[in-house]
Amino acid sequence: MNNKRILGIDYGDSRVGIAITDPLNITVQGLETIERKKSDKIVLKRLDEILCQYEVGTIVVGMPLNMNGTKSERAEITEGFIHKLKCKYNKIKIETMDERLTTVEAHKTMNLLEINKNKKRTIVDTISAEYILEAYMNKLKNSVL
Repeated sequence: MNNKRILGIDYGDSRVGIAITDPLNITVQGLETIERKKSDKIVLKRLDEILCQYEVGTIVVGMPLNMNGTKSERAEITEGFIHKLKCKYNKIKIETMDERLTTVEAHKTMNLLEINKNKKRTIVDTISAEYILEAYMNKLKNSVL
């Protein structure tokens, strides 16, 4: 059994949400939101630090598809980022996961928890990354059964 963690990424224009599994790949927790400042270099530098801190075997990136399942313009931008990940981290498995409605679900969760508007902006991407990673984990569990 592979005991390396799985990292989830919600890649956005302004911010990138990061979530990670526990060492046994049972639970998912939000790690942080990285401010991109229009530069993938900032994101990749922070990912270097995270990957040094945690033993990660798989990175799952949310793929922003249109509601009808076709690729959005944002999906093409995300594919460019995934290409950078594959070049830089060629020993780590890179997967994608349909992320439709994860941001909507994240906002619903934050509303339910009555999180204030200013805090929402800083954590919505992290929560979305958690949902992306949870969906991936569920897909893995279902494919094993």
